[in-house]
Amino acid sequence: MTGDDEATLFRRACAVTPGGVHSPVRAFRSVGGEPFFTRRAAGARLTTTAGRELIDFCMAFGPLVLGHAHPAVAEAAREALADGWSYGTAEPYSLELAELIARRVPWAESIRFVSSGTEAVMAALRLARGATGRTKLLKFAGCYHGHTDAMLIRAGSGLAGVADSAGVTPGVAADTVVVALDDEAALAEAFARHGAALAAAIIEPLPANFGLLPQRDGFLRELRALCTQYDVLLVFDEVITGFRLAFGGYAEVSGLVPDLVTYGKVLGGGFPVGALAGPRDLMHQLAPLGPVYQAGTLSANPLAMRAGLATLRLLEDGSAFRRLEALGARLERGVHAAGRHLQRAGSIFWMPGGARSSEPVRSPAQVDASLTADFPALFHRLLDAGLYLPPSPHEVGFLSLAHDETHLDHLIQSTL
Repeated sequence: MTGDDEATLFRRACAVTPGGVHSPVRAFRSVGGEPFFTRRAAGARLTTTAGRELIDFCMAFGPLVLGHAHPAVAEAAREALADGWSYGTAEPYSLELAELIARRVPWAESIRFVSSGTEAVMAALRLARGATGRTKLLKFAGCYHGHTDAMLIRAGSGLAGVADSAGVTPGVAADTVVVALDDEAALAEAFARHGAALAAAIIEPLPANFGLLPQRDGFLRELRALCTQYDVLLVFDEVITGFRLAFGGYAEVSGLVPDLVTYGKVLGGGFPVGALAGPRDLMHQLAPLGPVYQAGTLSANPLAMRAGLATLRLLEDGSAFRRLEALGARLERGVHAAGRHLQRAGSIFWMPGGARSSEPVRSPAQVDASLTADFPALFHRLLDAGLYLPPSPHEVGFLSLAHDETHLDHLIQSTL
């Protein structure tokens, strides 16, 4: 491995990669400075190429609920490598993983594995359009569903879609209706105007890509009722929350049943994976049984399937979620006692840098500069103390089973 220092590594990376990174947030643009380079990781710690150890509260942005390099997942991966890591045929490992999920998650009767959360969302929305014969999609401002064109839309005037990214055509934007979170009146108006043309409404039931924005039960139940009333498919994007808040994700916690659900992250134990799931009659409209085409060379990759099996088997009895809740509650109490804002659900937390607020933040409109202005300084102070949070005031942090009370207390004390 190269002996270059991190500044040199970053200059080299910028010469051959846009921004020097392969996903934008890794570039540290939101916090200033240049990114460090990780050489290895184990448990709750990262080791940089400079030899520095950091307690990791990013956890690869969510997949590593067991921690880095968990022995059971590592052993599953080693066995998979020994057996060959890509087949291009049917294999038993995706079958076992699908059966495990379907046995424990009643609304996931049929499952299609893909290679990423973005791909899962793309397939779910195509399936919704194919099944309903409708063209429009409804999403919520502040929810992120990967970088498929139809989801890179923010709210414009009169509920019209406006693209957040160059390269998204006006035609795609016009078919996406954007509604504010936590606003039943706006939701009802959108369904009244567009309901007959909507194929699907997609939401992160616990939005976690513009900070952590917990939604009121009443708002989510109204969305479910409107989807039923207008024959619109409700898609829960549980790429982050699936198998992390509970085995059945936020749907299990809330008691609300989606028509389709997308998974990723924890599902693959840290390997690239995604999935969409739903009732058999709907999922069977996918090829080869139905007219909605979807395919992928690396879908149900046996390495990811076996790592996912090892992970989910350790989560199945529920004890892991009880432990994660206890850790999360300790962190929440400590950060609040330090006077800082923190929002949390289970092992997912958001600490944007501002002072503690008495009211939860539920929509992007409430995320103002007073809440996030001092995050860059906080981020670098914590980094200097050997603690790594996601490098953006809008990204959420994650706890894992590899964290313990001493890690949390170090974080709490370092926020003072």
